[in-house]
Amino acid sequence: MRRWYGQFLGFIAGWLLLRHPVGGLLGLLVGYAFDHDWFTPPRRGEKRRPRQEQQAASGGNADVDWAYRVFDLPETASDVEIDRAYRRMMGQYHPDRVAGAAPDLQKLAETKSREINAAYDRIQKLRKK
Repeated sequence: MRRWYGQFLGFIAGWLLLRHPVGGLLGLLVGYAFDHDWFTPPRRGEKRRPRQEQQAASGGNADVDWAYRVFDLPETASDVEIDRAYRRMMGQYHPDRVAGAAPDLQKLAETKSREINAAYDRIQKLRKK
């Protein structure tokens, strides 16, 4: 889901700072850039590529790509890296950690933990072959 509030807040801030409709348009443009992560630096060791190029480069088996994408790791990741990513994500999304939260957050945590477990099981099964 794309963010939208950067455009809205940028429009208001630009209009108020420049006190002119052109300021609103400039703010809208800056907000659009923030909403679409133009200013986010690439991760360490990763070059920024357009989204279409990333999808075309993944080209392999979609099920395998999905499993590694859940952990945000390449297919060449070691077992230790996969275990570390699994533990980190389960610590973050485990349903017991949000036991006192709103019911929709609990449901989201359960769904995400099922997805993490399914991806981890898929990777483990592929690595045993």
